Amino acid sequence: MLDNIQALLATTLFSLYERPFTVGEVLLVPLLLIMGWWGADKLAHLATFRLRKSGASADSVHLFKRIFYIIALAVLAITTLDVLNVPLTAFAFLSGAIAIGFGFGAQNIINNFISGWILMWERPIRIGDFLEVDGARGSVEAINTRSTRIRRIDGVHMLIPNSKLLENTVINWTLIDYLTRTSVRVGVAYGSDCTLVADLIRQAADEQEHILKDSKPVVIFEDFGDSALIFEVYFWVNATVERDLRLIRSELRFAIDRIFNAHKVVIAYPQRDVHIDGDLVLRREARS
Repeated sequence: MLDNIQALLATTLFSLYERPFTVGEVLLVPLLLIMGWWGADKLAHLATFRLRKSGASADSVHLFKRIFYIIALAVLAITTLDVLNVPLTAFAFLSGAIAIGFGFGAQNIINNFISGWILMWERPIRIGDFLEVDGARGSVEAINTRSTRIRRIDGVHMLIPNSKLLENTVINWTLIDYLTRTSVRVGVAYGSDCTLVADLIRQAADEQEHILKDSKPVVIFEDFGDSALIFEVYFWVNATVERDLRLIRSELRFAIDRIFNAHKVVIAYPQRDVHIDGDLVLRREARS
């Protein structure tokens, strides 16, 4: 039985460049690849676990994992060929033809692939950053080989090609820090005490815990509007995502409304004066 198995494994299946390949060698290839990739995957997980425990950023861990897998795949391929005694020169012509065809047929894929490596290496965009791309806002969840996955503020995931993030204008709200300046506008009725209104808005802003105290809120008398005196308060906050800004602005509006009501300041509403040229006659119809 054992002799039959050995004879079967020693049977030649095909030859490549005068090099015969037996059944045993063909069966050995997937075994080597599976075991090698399993070992590389375990080492990658162990290394990334150590990096996370040491305090490395998510981008550094992601970049290390990508480089490790590429090196592991190259070593595994060379080792497999060496075990089979296949010279690398045997694939020179074949690999050249494949490279030429691949280059012509997959320009966009190669462009996005290289762009992904540039994003991970230069880190203009990092995992966790809050971006604004083509009017859509969201947080970066992953930078993959071909595309970057972004979760919008409404929970929808977007897959954006990596080349688009390099070739187009992208607003990164958290590239350096989480400091963001925003504002709230409010209109009060004509006849209001403008100095009092500005003081009340400033007081409401100072009372908000999320508004930074290092940079004092600035209240601007913006304009004489059609129906109101327009005021706008500018302030700085530490905001990670857009919904934080919306909540902070909402809390400030609640505070302004509350303090205006306490001091009898009227928030204006649209008004229109209608002027009629000529005589206006009102007729009252008698009812039977």
